[in-house]
Amino acid sequence: MGEMLHVSSNPHVRDRMTTAKIMQMVFVALLPAAAVGVWNFGLRALLVLCVSVLSAVCSEWVYDHFMHKPNTVKDWSAAVTGLLLGMNMPVSIPLWIPVLGSVFAIIVVKQLFGGLGQNFMNPALAARCFLLISFSARMTDFSVSDSFKGVVDTVTGATPLAALKDHGFVSGSVPIRNLFVGNIQGTIGETSALAILLGAVILLTFKVIDLKIPLTYLGTFSVFVVLYLCFSGKGFDMNYLLSELFSGGLMLGAWFMATDYVTSPITQKGQYVYGICLGIVTGVFRLFGASAEGVSYAIIFCNLLVPQIERFTCPTAFGKGGKKHE
Repeated sequence: MGEMLHVSSNPHVRDRMTTAKIMQMVFVALLPAAAVGVWNFGLRALLVLCVSVLSAVCSEWVYDHFMHKPNTVKDWSAAVTGLLLGMNMPVSIPLWIPVLGSVFAIIVVKQLFGGLGQNFMNPALAARCFLLISFSARMTDFSVSDSFKGVVDTVTGATPLAALKDHGFVSGSVPIRNLFVGNIQGTIGETSALAILLGAVILLTFKVIDLKIPLTYLGTFSVFVVLYLCFSGKGFDMNYLLSELFSGGLMLGAWFMATDYVTSPITQKGQYVYGICLGIVTGVFRLFGASAEGVSYAIIFCNLLVPQIERFTCPTAFGKGGKKHE
């Protein structure tokens, strides 16, 4: 009876949208991009996604069981982490790598820091960065085996983003339609901007996310690219700008990872500042860094800035001010 009458300390917030429902909506919203990946790359992509999700869920269950903690698998956060990690994998990846990445994401990044709501980095992106550093060759191998090949015609080849980086600025070199639909090389879940935007519409419709962080992120990055083109003497080119926006993991990162509740600011001003920082850092990494992609590292870097962003953008509390006058 004592436990039934126990009330935790305030504030008491009641909302029909529970953590589990939010995570289920995110999972559903990711399915269009995942489905396009399976359509483009074949059954091997589905296998990678399933292994990644199951590994994340099992890691969560095993940790909770052995640490005698309440089972948190039912909140769907592990499933979302596993799906996001799998969507950030190339189709040719050995299956033990997403298993290792899922264990790292769930146990090291999430659970060892206190579980959902306590992690200071996005678990899926932290795991991807860990795997990119540890197994860079395999994480950037975008070849497609003939036995698992889907509708993507090219068996081997560079991603459009890597082509832009390696071969420089060539107007019209990247077919925008293919970038938008997803008939290109890349990781399983990043190839179709259309499918990602469809998932974003689902999240916006059910008010799981809002537009502040994604639009500020993408807008700042666009301005950065335009300034780069102008000051480098290459001149503005819409094809190049759209290629940068639709290539790589930018769309997936902006709509599904930068908006993570735990690792993004809660203040409105902070969300705008966060989006601006993401756009600038991504632009620096992509256009001036050694690697063609920079979204994962940019979001992780800005995750670390969130406490300071919130500190400087938090509204002043009533009654707080200077010295009291006598």
